[in-house]
Amino acid sequence: MMPKVGEQAPDFTLISHEGLQVALARLRGRKVILWFFPEAATPGCTLEGCSFRDQMNYFDENNIVVLGISFNDVERNDEFAAQYQFPFPLLCDTDRTVGMAYGACDDPRARNANRISFLIDEDGQIARVYDSVNPRDHAAQVLADVLGV
Repeated sequence: MMPKVGEQAPDFTLISHEGLQVALARLRGRKVILWFFPEAATPGCTLEGCSFRDQMNYFDENNIVVLGISFNDVERNDEFAAQYQFPFPLLCDTDRTVGMAYGACDDPRARNANRISFLIDEDGQIARVYDSVNPRDHAAQVLADVLGV
């Protein structure tokens, strides 16, 4: 079941495409945009990832951590990140436990994650749920919501 605004974000620790452990709990004090993407290097996921990459300076200026997450393995996400020079971690939820906790899939055998995102506040609570994402303008939409423009 998908977490709702105001609820505590389900905690997790996952391996990034760089082979590093990323724990949501260690990011308290910063906003986090957690964007689930269906599959590395597909057109929509590439468009969405490049949109976050191209706006990264605004995310950095506003102390917002960008985390991509998919069911791809480390090698696949590493190739994707390298090909498009993504300056943010792509997390590998290969057993789908995080996807299940966030409602990005409803079956642990799901091939791909649903394209949804969560804005998590500095206290680890869900501040915004994006359950209908347009890959082309999602990064700009998140920034507009955070900046109140």
